[in-house]
Amino acid sequence: MGGYIARRILLVIPVVIGILLLTFMVRAVIPTDAVTAMYEGQITDQEAEATTALIRAKFHLDRPWYIQFGYYVRDVARGDLGESVRLRRPVSEEIGYRYLNTLWLTLSALAIGIGIGVPAGIIAAARKDTWMDVTAMTVGLLGISMPAFFFGLLLILVFAVWLQIVPVVPRGGAALLLPALTLGLIEAAPISRLARSGMIEMLRRDHIRAARARGMSEAAVIMRHALPGTLLGILTVVGLQFGQLLGGAFIIEVIFGWRGIGELAVKAIQWRDFALTQAIILVSAGSYVAINLAIDILYVWIDPRVDYTRA
Repeated sequence: MGGYIARRILLVIPVVIGILLLTFMVRAVIPTDAVTAMYEGQITDQEAEATTALIRAKFHLDRPWYIQFGYYVRDVARGDLGESVRLRRPVSEEIGYRYLNTLWLTLSALAIGIGIGVPAGIIAAARKDTWMDVTAMTVGLLGISMPAFFFGLLLILVFAVWLQIVPVVPRGGAALLLPALTLGLIEAAPISRLARSGMIEMLRRDHIRAARARGMSEAAVIMRHALPGTLLGILTVVGLQFGQLLGGAFIIEVIFGWRGIGELAVKAIQWRDFALTQAIILVSAGSYVAINLAIDILYVWIDPRVDYTRA
């Protein structure tokens, strides 16, 4: 087990180096710099050039690219993600609480998605080809097909405007309700379809037939024998969705004004703040890699049949 984990970590190292290189190259594709974007129309071209020159010297932007990359890797290793020119504060301070907000939104959405998707998939599989199965899969197909922004606006219309259960611009804990519900219902769709297909396959296995022949109830057969066999597939899709959402649910965070990584990313691009943009991409990609590494390790813990000596 220890050797397997060590090998997985070693495989992550080149991926991390690639992420660092790609995030370093972000500044090359930004059409202008944050200083020009901030003071456009407010200062003269000569003043903008002088200010830009000072900032370029401060952040080593006047050095060759490989020297800049060395400084960048060193700073990231020390936890220094740079300083936002627009916000005039360390990027890590701004990203810190935003990342926690996105984490809360992600966990809440996945809790809703798993809580709805897994039972719906189990019921659909247990009642295959009945109206319950057709209804569950039809709703799941709609959930996969419906754009997130449309679903979010629809929930605002229903719960805030028509039913007036929550204010249009909620505050405090209520602010998490609608964005989490939006993402959770959307995430429930692929989870339910995967749970259904995995459960149907498991219910055809010989050990399931043997359990039924011993007189075990259908509920016990599903919960004790069939469900554990579908966990790996469910874990895979939940892990991928977790990594994606942790990188920022951009549209949903903007629609609901949720101050997370996604909403900050949109502002950073508008501000042309390359330090902030770099840091957001780095944190998002790093989170995705870390989640996938955790999933690989969880595979062995959930299913001991996985031969990790050859993995």
